Amino acid sequence: MGTSQVLFDQVVSRGCGLDVHKKVVTATIDGEGVKKQTRDYPTITSSLKELRDWLLGNGITHVAMESTGVFWKPVYNVLEPAGLTVWIVNAAHIKYVPGHKTDKKDSAWICKLLLAGLLKPSYIPPKEQRELRDLTRYRTKLIQGNASNKNRIMRQLEDANIKLSSMLSSTSGVVATKLINKLCDGKEVTMQDVEEVYHKKIGASKEDIYEACQGFITEHHIYMIGIHRQEIAHSEQTIANLNGRIREILQPYDNVLELLKKVPGISSKSVEDLVAEIGLDMSVFPSEKNLASWAGMCPGNNESAGKKKAEEPPREINR
Repeated sequence: MGTSQVLFDQVVSRGCGLDVHKKVVTATIDGEGVKKQTRDYPTITSSLKELRDWLLGNGITHVAMESTGVFWKPVYNVLEPAGLTVWIVNAAHIKYVPGHKTDKKDSAWICKLLLAGLLKPSYIPPKEQRELRDLTRYRTKLIQGNASNKNRIMRQLEDANIKLSSMLSSTSGVVATKLINKLCDGKEVTMQDVEEVYHKKIGASKEDIYEACQGFITEHHIYMIGIHRQEIAHSEQTIANLNGRIREILQPYDNVLELLKKVPGISSKSVEDLVAEIGLDMSVFPSEKNLASWAGMCPGNNESAGKKKAEEPPREINR
């Protein structure tokens, strides 16, 4: 029994399918007036430039590849400025038929789907927005790291039976910081020390705060708290530098940012994060539903035999 071949109507005249990995890229070109070829290129910059020149030399207009981790980004950064139309597609949309899977077959399959117009490109933000997003996401990671270090300080204090976290709203506030500094200097907190930092907005009484500072703090506790506080201070300095860089990039759009800040409940940081994630050009999204889906804020549809299965929005998205 002969093997049948599935043929598709050609929509893209000349295209290339890329199967991208950490160390190598497998490329297959095909189309009108182009001899079907498959080549492997290392992912170093000089080899990617050779790939670019090979594609341009064969008159390739469209390139498609999977959004594989971060490995697609260097390839995109080399090919896109050359005038090639580069499509980043969801790996689930181009899943190859199981069995006899190889890199060459994968790239050839991507190329075939590209030529047939069966691929849907993902939206890739402009370079300026991608760079801004790197800054805002790193800032968020540092802020989360500071929160973790503050929790570690609280655990060290609890281990030493220092109950400031039960008396004060924050162990990183002015009052708690001065009292912890006293303890870290190896000195006992006296009632006079409490009276010097006490103010009426504190819910606990002076006596309660004094009793909360009477623990069993050791040299080890002092050392660990000092390490965590050094990390927080260093991170805060980095966050300040990031804030300056982010504001410098967003300065041309101050009028838009001021309008967004008028929305109740949105801080300046939230506005900067929002602009970095979705940009300012909403014309790239056909509707608000497409925007929510691209941002990973809505669950997908998973229904079979009339039964809908619960599916939460993804926590991490590759954008």
